[in-house]
Amino acid sequence: MAIAQVRFAPWDKIYNFSTNDLDIKKGDKVIVRTEMGTEIGEVLAVVDSLEDCVFDDRENKDEAQSLELKPILRKATKIDLDKLPSIEEREEALLVCKKFIQKHNLPMKLVDVHFSFDGSRITFAFIADGRVDFRELVKDLTRHFCRTIRLHQIGIRDEARIKGDCGHCGRILCCKSFLKDLVSITSEMSELQQCSHRGSERISGVCGRLMCCLAYEEKGYKELAKNMPPIGAKVNVDGKSGVVVGHHILRQSVDVEFPADNGDSGTIVEVDLNRHKKKKFFK
Repeated sequence: MAIAQVRFAPWDKIYNFSTNDLDIKKGDKVIVRTEMGTEIGEVLAVVDSLEDCVFDDRENKDEAQSLELKPILRKATKIDLDKLPSIEEREEALLVCKKFIQKHNLPMKLVDVHFSFDGSRITFAFIADGRVDFRELVKDLTRHFCRTIRLHQIGIRDEARIKGDCGHCGRILCCKSFLKDLVSITSEMSELQQCSHRGSERISGVCGRLMCCLAYEEKGYKELAKNMPPIGAKVNVDGKSGVVVGHHILRQSVDVEFPADNGDSGTIVEVDLNRHKKKKFFK
């Protein structure tokens, strides 16, 4: 059974649907029926089984696999796409919501708006430092739009994905151009790639979080790091005993400190592991 992974908004999670024997491929717009109504979404991938699915970090994989998949109703037509709200309608809805946010003096930043395909629901996406009591805001928005209103708190990385910008490399942000899933980026990745010393500003993206590209070469660095003796290891280089005090993973070399004969501070020498790999290196 072929499974289509569908997303309804850039900041929304991924949902799995049965292709219903339709000729569905990546990038197609499809019409589906959800628990909250009829929606139109974009197909991010088509896989053969749930085991091959990419699950959102916010979704429990075991729970998702236990649910019965709903079928895709049909591919979206040009008529369907023409029914979607225009840029002007979306901007007007955002402007109304911003005015109500100011009215209630709420500590939140409005980012995006999503209209359900059947027109019954409007979802506003926002970012905030913590929890926000927006009950009065929802009441005002419901009275104004006469539709079901949902407020969805998203992360700051989702905002960058929606708004877009240029990264340090001068190209469009990866999350805007091709990244569909934002994996967790940790400080350990920057330490492994020996770039944490550059400072947080140089290794952080426009969202203020560590750059997603730190994950691209992590596997390669881990493989290269396997060849490195640990910091503090005692080694023998050309008959002289020393201690490893630093790594150069890409160059495949280590800094070795040799003690001075007269008791002064030792001498640190960079040693090429490739040159010594066939010799006895560890003491």
